[in-house]
Amino acid sequence: FVAVVRRKMAAELRPPLMLESETETEGETEGEDIFTGSTTPSEMDSTKTPCSNSKTNGIHSDNDDDEQDIFAEATVELSLDSPQNDNQTKQSAADVTVTVPPSAAIQSQIKRYQELEEEVVDEDEDQFDMKVTVTEPEKVGDGMAAYMAYKVSTLTSLSMFKRKDFSVRRRFSDFLGLYDRLSEKHSQNGFIVPPPPEKSLIGMTKVKVGKEDSSSAEFLERRRAALERYLQRIIKHPTLLQDPDVREFLEKDELPRAVNTQALSGASLLRMVNKAADAVSKMTIKMNESDIWFEEKFQEIENEDQQLRKLHAVVETLVNHRKELAMNTAIFAKSAAMLGSSEDHTALSRALSQLAEVEEKIEQLYHDQANNDFFLFAELLSDYIRLISAVRGVFDQRMKSWQRWQDAQTTLQKKRENEARLIWANKPDKLQQAKDEIAEWEPKVLQYEREFERISVTIRKEVARFEKEQIKDFKSRIIVYLETLQNSQQQLIKYWEAFLPEAKAIA
Repeated sequence: FVAVVRRKMAAELRPPLMLESETETEGETEGEDIFTGSTTPSEMDSTKTPCSNSKTNGIHSDNDDDEQDIFAEATVELSLDSPQNDNQTKQSAADVTVTVPPSAAIQSQIKRYQELEEEVVDEDEDQFDMKVTVTEPEKVGDGMAAYMAYKVSTLTSLSMFKRKDFSVRRRFSDFLGLYDRLSEKHSQNGFIVPPPPEKSLIGMTKVKVGKEDSSSAEFLERRRAALERYLQRIIKHPTLLQDPDVREFLEKDELPRAVNTQALSGASLLRMVNKAADAVSKMTIKMNESDIWFEEKFQEIENEDQQLRKLHAVVETLVNHRKELAMNTAIFAKSAAMLGSSEDHTALSRALSQLAEVEEKIEQLYHDQANNDFFLFAELLSDYIRLISAVRGVFDQRMKSWQRWQDAQTTLQKKRENEARLIWANKPDKLQQAKDEIAEWEPKVLQYEREFERISVTIRKEVARFEKEQIKDFKSRIIVYLETLQNSQQQLIKYWEAFLPEAKAIA
């Protein structure tokens, strides 16, 4: 009995035997991967093949050390594109390849623009042997029908002119008419046409009614100088100088009467620019600027226009301040002279009289400096405010050219869709007309595309020329302006140094 009990206890303590199939099933359950099914790690290690080196993007490589990302090339291409296309990085790789230009094309475009800049530098070195002046404003007629005529004198050795030295008389409307004709022919091609000075209804009315005062003389001098600068900018432009209307304006004795020049006054010119900007903003297709240069340059021009206007307003305030200072100095001089004449003390009376004379000289200095502030600085700013408007105008012309190109492309696409519908509907009677319309619009699209590219290149050259001329103008004018300020202060010191002994002599 004891032996039986021992055998039974030994059997209960021995671990149960498991079948081989049950062991394998349990191992598979423990090694199951939720992504790859019932494959165990041991089986994965034992069943590896050369293809197990495949990358996560599905591209197989024969060399583990030479791994490559399929999007690396697309990433390089994106780095060459403008920041405006950053939103396109979310597109597929195929879309990126189509929209991003190849690096070779970009290199070629950059090289072409560099050549254009070098060409502008070369043209900038050309010196036109020509001088034009506007002098002798003369009133013609009486009453409100009167007008001012100016003598336009030209001295040149250019062979395009019949004579070397000649002069004509031109009225203000003739200058406006010249701008109207030049702008109509050249602005649409991207050339910056310098605008004429603004009309002044108040200033001209005083001249017409015969009111002779300092303000009328100042108005005539201001207009004469502005007209002279206007013509000088025109003859410095090689394309405008070759225009027949310019040669006719300088040479021909009599010109046909210019009409519709009222639209070219200052306020009207601003309305014309704003109207053109509104027309561009109302385009049916929003222009997606592909050239970052134009977007950045247009923003620079907008900022410069704002700063020029602010500075011009401040300089005009400075001019008025100097005029008031000159007027108050004259009043002070008169009061000092009256006080000196009534003083019994000889030395004091003489000192007060000398002080009055010094203040009169200083009053003239202030008046001259106010004129320098106005004619040398304020007028320069006024000219470039108008020139900036002309630059904005050629940018608007480029946008109009782009819109014309896009409209032609849209029309051509509709013609092709119409042809496809006719083919699908099996209407051969109308199919030939559709083909003819397509053949008519295909060269138009190509023509408008070339015109857009041409005006883009022209504007680049014109803006480069404008910036170089602007730097030269500001440099020369500011140097002269600072010299007048320096001379004025030196003369002021001399006046006070001469008066100082008189003041010390008072006993």
